[in-house]
Amino acid sequence: MNITAVATLTFVVVIALIIAFVTRPRGDSTVDFYLAGRRVGVLTNSWAICGDYISAASFLGVAAAVYLFGIDGAWYAVGFAAGFIPVLLLIAAPLRRFGEFSLADFLGRRLRSEGVRLTAAGMVQIIILGYLIPQSVGGGITWQLLVGHGLFGLSPYVTGVVVSLLVIAVVVAFGGMRGATWYQAVQFIVVLLALIWLASVAVAGGFDYGDAVRDLSKEPLTSPAHTSEGWELRTQADRIDPDRDAVFGQPGAQYTQLGQIALVVTLGLGTAGLPHVMNRYFTAPSGRAARTTTVWVLGLIGAFYALAVMMGTAARHVIPDAVAEHPWLEELTVDGVLITPEHALPALGRIYGGELGLGIISAAALIAVMSTVAGLLLAAAATWGHDVYERHVNPQATPRQAVWAGRLITLMVAALAAGAAIVLSPGDLGPSTPALVTTMVTWAFAVAGCALTPVLLLAIWWRRTTAAGAVVGMLLGGGGAAAALLIAETMPASPFRDLLAAPTLICAPLAGLAAVLVSRATQPPRDVDAAWVTMHGTASDRRAERLARLIAAAPSRGVGQESRADSRREIDDDGSEEKGRRTQLRGRRR
Repeated sequence: MNITAVATLTFVVVIALIIAFVTRPRGDSTVDFYLAGRRVGVLTNSWAICGDYISAASFLGVAAAVYLFGIDGAWYAVGFAAGFIPVLLLIAAPLRRFGEFSLADFLGRRLRSEGVRLTAAGMVQIIILGYLIPQSVGGGITWQLLVGHGLFGLSPYVTGVVVSLLVIAVVVAFGGMRGATWYQAVQFIVVLLALIWLASVAVAGGFDYGDAVRDLSKEPLTSPAHTSEGWELRTQADRIDPDRDAVFGQPGAQYTQLGQIALVVTLGLGTAGLPHVMNRYFTAPSGRAARTTTVWVLGLIGAFYALAVMMGTAARHVIPDAVAEHPWLEELTVDGVLITPEHALPALGRIYGGELGLGIISAAALIAVMSTVAGLLLAAAATWGHDVYERHVNPQATPRQAVWAGRLITLMVAALAAGAAIVLSPGDLGPSTPALVTTMVTWAFAVAGCALTPVLLLAIWWRRTTAAGAVVGMLLGGGGAAAALLIAETMPASPFRDLLAAPTLICAPLAGLAAVLVSRATQPPRDVDAAWVTMHGTASDRRAERLARLIAAAPSRGVGQESRADSRREIDDDGSEEKGRRTQLRGRRR
């Protein structure tokens, strides 16, 4: 048992519970519970989005992919980071200006269709479970490696699953979006500092990235393979040029040229459809704040993945020479090459920092798991609690009932994920264990990028989008992605398999085309012009549009009543939170 890591984890758990208590909603408002009152600042929200996004698959997986495949592994970092570029340019500000609770809520109101809302809610739940289960598996694996002991008679793996989910379920259920936001912000800072520390001590120890890449590229890439006689190293073939061996500094160790493009597109477009990430933009006080938040996220995420690529390279360069000085590496390696690539960062931490270094990196990995789980649980609660319970199960629910429904759903989804993770227990740790986590996360990105992203972009940028078109696009995109992924699992390595294993390059255009064709044959919502002004108009345009609604509603509802409702609904894109409060006060005086 690593005492430092256990102490770090205990400290993190205590801080998480304190955050949940201090930041819990003081009232029974669904806006407070799901959206933190739409008052999350730019810097805090950017940290929280990064904490939401950077899972164990990112923290350990990117470095592991670089360690194993060289420059081909860096495509994961490129895809993960590039995903926020379309969010910045096309989605963040219009999505926030429309001002809903979730992606399903946005699509349902934008297209005036409960069928769209329920279809989107179903896709969201598939994506959340596809993302949540591997995170839970990762929590169990990390606890098993880090602590090695179970609690209350449970195995170490099951203990890790239960502890990681239970703590975060409590944070989300009682702290809501505000508690999750502060928790994720703190967690991201901890994870980033752990990676910065590791990079700093590696550089101080003599590591140079450019020299390392040149040295590693002088010999073919090798990887451990298990045979009947034990482990042995095998040279990796170059998939772009089969007549030569793969090398660290050139593409081809894992993907063909088509496969590289397909992977980056899948990860990039998938980001825009991840519900736990995109829901955070509804917490920003304005569209301008949402866009500025994304700029910060791009910078922070870019720095994080640059460090991850650098440390994956460092592990490949440093570990072979460190085996003689650190005998414990002999159990983890074959002729200086790690059997399990996800051990790259923990091994570097122990090489440079001893047990303390191992504890810091391993604890950061479990923290990354818990931070992502928080966002996933909250997205599930918003979809089931707000989009389904409040609108279909109990439309007359009071705010208190709605909030408690969200809390109960959070605990139920956590229990479901824990059960699935325990069923999928990998047993003895080995090379196949990381593949389970990484593969399922890639599946979630693929379904998100094929089912939700095309429809989301059309709903924001094409006036003619209809409810029928959106439903067809989501079903075709999500179903096509699932079918492609299943077929890819049964095929031998080939360029076509690479395309099916990252199917967004095929399925997203098909989903978008189907949505356009069906939309052409059906009628768009009647209020599309008002929605367009809300998403894309200037601040004066939006004020004029709301004034027109006030005048139209005056005979039946009264101008004062509508003014109060309208002022509570949203804050102008160019306005501040204080301006919104003053508007509410003026409405109350009337």
